[in-house]
Amino acid sequence: MRQQVQPGGASSASCSSTSECFSLSHRPAAECGSETSAASEKHEVRANNPPADLSRMTSIIVFYLLYLLSLCLGLACVVCVCVWSGHWRGGFAWDGSALEFNWHPVLMVTGLVVVYGVGAVVYRIPLTWGQNKLPWKLLHAALMLIALILSIVGLCAVFDYHNINKISNVYSLHSWIGITATAVFAMQWVCGAAGFLLPCSPVTLRKVLKPVHVWLGGIILLLSIAACISGINEKLFFALKGNATGTQPYSSLPPEAVLGNTLGVLIVAFGLVVLKILSNHEWQRPDSRPEGLAYTPLLQEENE
Repeated sequence: MRQQVQPGGASSASCSSTSECFSLSHRPAAECGSETSAASEKHEVRANNPPADLSRMTSIIVFYLLYLLSLCLGLACVVCVCVWSGHWRGGFAWDGSALEFNWHPVLMVTGLVVVYGVGAVVYRIPLTWGQNKLPWKLLHAALMLIALILSIVGLCAVFDYHNINKISNVYSLHSWIGITATAVFAMQWVCGAAGFLLPCSPVTLRKVLKPVHVWLGGIILLLSIAACISGINEKLFFALKGNATGTQPYSSLPPEAVLGNTLGVLIVAFGLVVLKILSNHEWQRPDSRPEGLAYTPLLQEENE
């Protein structure tokens, strides 16, 4: 007997579960066309992604190379200034003698240039972009505070030495630039802590303060470099006069002068690398918070 197929019966259910009942040849043309266009769009996206990914990877590699270079230059600056003050200038003390003055270049170069520069680029490290911003914000503030403390102690060393030995203070261009850099730095740190760390800081203040904070940070680094360069040159002129003690004059370029000049070149190179990192917009930390959301400062943000 021939089996009768009832509408909506088992045969219908069987067909709905079997792919043969709905072959591609029976699909509407519009549906097949939409799948074809979607597949072509996916193919185009895949074809366009590799160059973009390669460009992004190249940019990140260049950043880390420059970042590593800045760390090496910063370490070289600290080593050079310590060797200069410790070996060529006789060492360190805090007794009002010339040995106390030797703390001044070491602390100013280490704090106002090297630690400051390292702290300035903390936000630019790509590895930190997808992480919670709060620890890096605190690290940035801590490094800047360390740099500020070192520079203030360095100023205390030179003022104490001048006062004990009856030497005039703040008469040279070097001293004017150095004090200006330290004063602006102190103001920058206080305003940054008030604007970006305190829970009571409004979002409008943050929006106004952020571009000024970034711009002023670069200005402070430039002032610090200018102060260190002028201070190195001034110290070499004062120390290497070719007097009766047998010291060779600066003009004959003795080994101490070579070391001092090398320190100046390293400071300039370090500053240029740091400024390059800070000026590249591709290495700015992406804003993960939408513009419409209110800003939540320290101890209240979770995943900015």
